Amino acid sequence: MQIKEVISASEKKEFLLLPVRLYKNTPHWIRPLDDDIEGVFDEVKNKAFQHGESIRWILNNDHGETIGRIAAFVNQKTVSKGNEQPTGGLGFFECIENREVAFMLFDQCKKWLCDKGMEAMDGPINFGNRDRWWGLLLEGFDREPNYQCNYNFPYYQKFFLEYGFQVYFYQLTFGRPIQGPIDGRLLEKSLLVEKDPNYRFGYVKKADWKVLPEQIRTVYNKAWAKRGEIPELTASQAKHLVKQMQPIMDEKLLWFGYYKEEPIAFFLSLPEVNQVFKYVNGKLDIIGKLKFVWHKLMKTNKKAFGILFGLAPEHQGKGVDGALIENFRKFAQGGGISYTYYEMNWIGDFNPKMIRVVEQINAPVVKRHATYRKLFDETKPFKRMPIIN
Repeated sequence: MQIKEVISASEKKEFLLLPVRLYKNTPHWIRPLDDDIEGVFDEVKNKAFQHGESIRWILNNDHGETIGRIAAFVNQKTVSKGNEQPTGGLGFFECIENREVAFMLFDQCKKWLCDKGMEAMDGPINFGNRDRWWGLLLEGFDREPNYQCNYNFPYYQKFFLEYGFQVYFYQLTFGRPIQGPIDGRLLEKSLLVEKDPNYRFGYVKKADWKVLPEQIRTVYNKAWAKRGEIPELTASQAKHLVKQMQPIMDEKLLWFGYYKEEPIAFFLSLPEVNQVFKYVNGKLDIIGKLKFVWHKLMKTNKKAFGILFGLAPEHQGKGVDGALIENFRKFAQGGGISYTYYEMNWIGDFNPKMIRVVEQINAPVVKRHATYRKLFDETKPFKRMPIIN
């Protein structure tokens, strides 16, 4: 067997086509867009290259056939944040059901990361934002993956565990039909907030989307940044995020909470576009774009996907989370949107407060992923992701 760094056009093609061959008889797998995968490794498109580096490989058998692939990353913004040792990452792992093949790929990442001064590696993760390509699927193989979310074979778990990876945290995806009751505790919270006229809740109309980047950045940095390993969202990153989402955004899914007209909470969702992209076979060329426009016009997608929920700390414990969700519920169940099913982006088990909020909308866990960590010095004590208080 031979491991080759992915450099040439043919090697990049093999990196993309290996999963197509592996999952050809797997009905729930949806082929990712080629451009999305390649964008992760594009130094112009991926802003993570400003403070990090990545590399990827394919593994060929003795007949020259590609039987495995993997990538490794070092992100200087996160190597030490929240960690007791410099920690890199691996991702985009795919291989045949062969332990030796899997271990060769893991070994390649470990060696490269050690050379970069790393003492541990997380995986499978993304070289970039956590909302994309993050975690190994453990439960929910009977459901289609959401856009830019990992779907993998069950046997991958065995490879990670046998190599010495341990669960750093579990990632829980909650889902439910749009219609149906929610927990009465949310209504009670909502009634508390409605007594204060300084609070307001609503969606951001398309004419006002120019304010979205700054509103998202304001709430995100108050709610999430500076906690554990989560870096702040810069103004340029927020603009880039909105620019990426804009072609598929639905104004009626972009909800904010305001206090004295300042944004203090958000509940942001998108149409779950994998329900359309599953028809384009990984290519958003002219035919793919025509298919996308047709499905968008015909509103064939009935699934919405929650990407971000956040609440500024100074407004926590006052019922604002309940009021935001209750306002969205009344709007959605009253016919304000055309979607019939809803899934949320994953929530880490290190975030019990957020899990309690989601449980109140009567949404069960429908998928479970795991982020694994491998300490290179196995004599050191292993510690899981700290709980967010």
